[in-house]
Amino acid sequence: MSEELAVFDGNPAVTASRPSWPIWDDREVTALREILESGTWGTNGTRTTAFAAEYAERHDAEHGVMVTNGTIAIRVALEAVGVEPGDEVIVPPYTFVATASAVLQSNAVPVFADIESDSMCLDPNAVEEQITDRTSAVIPVHLGGRPADLEGLKDVCEPHDIAIVEDCAQAHGSWLDGEALGTIGDAGCFSFQSSKNINAGEGGLILTNDDDIYTQAWSIANVGRIPDGEWYEHAVLGSNYRVTEFQAAILQAQMTRMDEQLERRQRSADVLDDGLAGVDGIRPQSRHPKTTSRGYHLYPIQFDPDKLAGVDKATFMEAARAEGVPVGGGYNPLYSQELFTEIEERAPAVVALAETIPDYANVECPVTERLSKTGGWMAQTVLLGDDEYIEQIVAGYEKIVANAEQLVAEAA
Repeated sequence: MSEELAVFDGNPAVTASRPSWPIWDDREVTALREILESGTWGTNGTRTTAFAAEYAERHDAEHGVMVTNGTIAIRVALEAVGVEPGDEVIVPPYTFVATASAVLQSNAVPVFADIESDSMCLDPNAVEEQITDRTSAVIPVHLGGRPADLEGLKDVCEPHDIAIVEDCAQAHGSWLDGEALGTIGDAGCFSFQSSKNINAGEGGLILTNDDDIYTQAWSIANVGRIPDGEWYEHAVLGSNYRVTEFQAAILQAQMTRMDEQLERRQRSADVLDDGLAGVDGIRPQSRHPKTTSRGYHLYPIQFDPDKLAGVDKATFMEAARAEGVPVGGGYNPLYSQELFTEIEERAPAVVALAETIPDYANVECPVTERLSKTGGWMAQTVLLGDDEYIEQIVAGYEKIVANAEQLVAEAA
């Protein structure tokens, strides 16, 4: 007889405490006090410039441009690589809305291409089907820090001179075949929002190895000034997308823990992979075979209703959380959001500029649709737990699978 599920008043499988977040100590306190006492609180100061250089160096990138957040990083990068109003930009529908809303804010048109079932990242074949003579960029999202198929995307994009802007908001510390994510495409965009593996509450950064893209991105983010130009010399239409010295100081301190936390998350993911390999009906996101290291902002999973007595997502999630398994429900398809189904009202400027607008209400991305009904994830904070905590999470999933028939029968 299987142990009673916690949702039916059994004992939860997970009794250990979830690690707290954010993590900070005297390093952040000292850094912030130094900025406070210096009187230099504003933008483009010593700390801001230093962090951009440090982050670029850690990723073997030539340039880093700090901006206010990850959404603005994408928006600035799109303009810097040459996306113009009315252009089309191909994005995955299984991602945070900012990946696509940044396209709209650039007065360009998001075009959705489906994802791969195992990787949960953009499918190069689906991207190829969506390319038109108006396509100017593709934004692969490295979901959970797992590298998208950049080699396949390059094969598709390069013959058409289509830029690749990597969404690396979840990929701090992820490397593919010896290259850092964010440096393989034309530009890479990072977020330092409060949930991210490296965070300052908010903030963003663009990496690039292209001098022209760097100059353009830096200028856009710095009210149209140019690097090494005069203070009141403005070359392009820009805005103030800069961060303060306080944020940069926190990020420098956070970076001192990056390698230690990266190792712990990867260790936890290994324990989860090994444990879930024996749990029929629960499948983790696949690993890219050429991954050098992975940041693991998320640990995504899929459950198979056919192997779990037909359980639906709501029932599965309720049972998992009752067991103490901290699993989130994942994304819904972006094209089903009102922002897109009501695009004429929500983004009239884009509609006016575009040659054509997709009929978002009738977009078909079957892999995304299936994943939205059977997928979820655990956050990076979970992966900072010790082996005992992670093993208890595996036990929670095991209980759900063992009691799936009862779970479904009680929910009926």
